[in-house]
Amino acid sequence: MESAIEAILFAAGEPVGVERLCLTLEADRPTVDAVCQRLADHYSYERRGIRLIRLDNCYQLCSSPEYAPHIRRAFESRKPARLSQPALEVLAVIAYYQPATRAYVDQVRGVDSSYTVGLLLERDLIEECGRLAVPGRPILYRTTQNFLRSFGLSSLEELPELPSAAPEDGQLTLEMQAAVERLRAAGAEQDGGQEEKEEA
Repeated sequence: MESAIEAILFAAGEPVGVERLCLTLEADRPTVDAVCQRLADHYSYERRGIRLIRLDNCYQLCSSPEYAPHIRRAFESRKPARLSQPALEVLAVIAYYQPATRAYVDQVRGVDSSYTVGLLLERDLIEECGRLAVPGRPILYRTTQNFLRSFGLSSLEELPELPSAAPEDGQLTLEMQAAVERLRAAGAEQDGGQEEKEEA
């Protein structure tokens, strides 16, 4: 089963849902999760060039972060620019209060976030997830699997906790500012593991 999962994830080149693995391998979820964890531990213990990571209810093979410089040189790819402070602020608001509208993000930050939301959409860190049932039906946004991969998170549950109270209009709370710094730090730690997960 280990070899079969390894082959499937390698061939996919993208996250594969655990339920799909269960159906394909005719195995229950605890068994598949255990095998995937065993594979992940093996790659990590052996300091292999690949890692097996979990993203919510999916698994994916990716390159190990420590070999990013070699990967860049091999493919002659230029390192993308890091996300700006405004982009991290918008991303933090959406990550913690998703699904969120752009108007809500503007309310929290006190400035227009149209350009930044567009930038995060282009980088596949957020995505549209429906519309709010109010006049005008504004678009709702949430974070993506690429967001989890970029910041080294297995699920949104791994985000540091914030107070339950919503931030005041036009002002980032101290907790939210701290969250932005945590995202920045997480991105720095994960920088360059897989080429597609560079940005944070």
